[in-house]
Amino acid sequence: MKVKLAYTRTFGCRANVSDGEKINGMLAEMGYGFTRDMSGADLILFNTCAIRENAETRVFGNVGALIHQKRRNPDLIIAVCGCMVQQEHAAEKLRKTFPFVDLIFGTHVLHKLPELLNEVITTKKRVTDISDKQHSVVEDLPIRRESAFKADVPIMYGCDNFCSYCVVPYVRGRERSREVATVCSEIKGLVQSGAKEIMLLGQNVNSYGKGLDGGGGKITFAGLLRQIDTIDGEFRIAYMTSHPKDLSRELIDVIAESSKISHHLHLPVQSGSNRVLALMNRGYTVEQYYDIIGYARERIPDISITTDIIVGFPGETREDFEQTLDLIKKAKFDSAYTFIYSRREGTKAAEFPDPVEPSLKSAWFGEMLEVLDEASRTAYERYIGKTLRVLCEGEGRAGGRYSGKSREGVIVDFDLKGSTDRDIVGEFVNIRINKALKWAVCGNGTFVQKGKG
Repeated sequence: MKVKLAYTRTFGCRANVSDGEKINGMLAEMGYGFTRDMSGADLILFNTCAIRENAETRVFGNVGALIHQKRRNPDLIIAVCGCMVQQEHAAEKLRKTFPFVDLIFGTHVLHKLPELLNEVITTKKRVTDISDKQHSVVEDLPIRRESAFKADVPIMYGCDNFCSYCVVPYVRGRERSREVATVCSEIKGLVQSGAKEIMLLGQNVNSYGKGLDGGGGKITFAGLLRQIDTIDGEFRIAYMTSHPKDLSRELIDVIAESSKISHHLHLPVQSGSNRVLALMNRGYTVEQYYDIIGYARERIPDISITTDIIVGFPGETREDFEQTLDLIKKAKFDSAYTFIYSRREGTKAAEFPDPVEPSLKSAWFGEMLEVLDEASRTAYERYIGKTLRVLCEGEGRAGGRYSGKSREGVIVDFDLKGSTDRDIVGEFVNIRINKALKWAVCGNGTFVQKGKG
């Protein structure tokens, strides 16, 4: 009997990628094989993102292109799921504009994929489920992981912050935390299976613990990290994303005292203007942000700090924008993810007056990139002459044979004496840095096989 093949594609953030691994796990248990060739697939599934308008545009373009394949193969099943679909306007567009899509389901019913897909197969009718009923955390879903040595582990789902520009609370629901014992058990199993980097996921990991019974004591992200840090094995703990309003000094102290937790802090600031931060409903001031990163650098001198910045938020003035430029210069970020504001239907900011012309926003954006480039131009020079512990991930891109990331989250390209590809990928190595680029560092090391000193 011919094995049915599934082509799956995930758009968006690490949380979506984690969902995609569960989708693939469920499909594998249903007997599907997998293909990267859409033309030979029996099932095509797009797992979507809603964070920006161009993400939706890409999905609709990819779905529209499937009409010819569906005509050639009427038995082909086309499914669209994820954050974009959880928005009623997007789901309605899929229903009306793309009648050849067989299955449409949202984020709250991910665990029902086998049931929904079976309904499509048996009834030969379109199935839609974008229920906004929030379920408790569903555990024990099968997972088909993309990497043998890196693993994403969600510790919570949803968001309670309601930043005025963001759709996440509407498409992912309110915050629900996984039990500490469940998280630690999953990580123990992963480490025993060879995982070397564990990425803890949450829209705001710093608010982990909401809804959990601490037996008289409050459960916090710092407390969770302490427990994970005691798990035996050689592995690194990373996490994303941190929200400035909930990042405690206790958490920074735990990181400073740990031998396993990453020294990379991704801390989205979004704007350098207190007025704009208030409009964004971010819950902190620029002064509080400086205090957080100042304490982090005091306790963890080698820490790498990266951020997110939005330009052209509704109502932003030139003065507000210049305050953001000033923050970039003073904060000395290693790098930043930068965006021009994207209007999201259903958010509070979508109702704000927005008098600044798109062309001016683009000009501001270009100006900001120049300031960021200058600010980060020499950031990595501080690593020259130092030895970094690097997890090798594959081939190099900047002149070295290999590439990986250090505990500080820095990309390291390197050459290694005494190694082979089989020996080194997925292993930790010590690399002495001799060159700095704007986006990476380069170095050399000597590989010693296990059991040989």
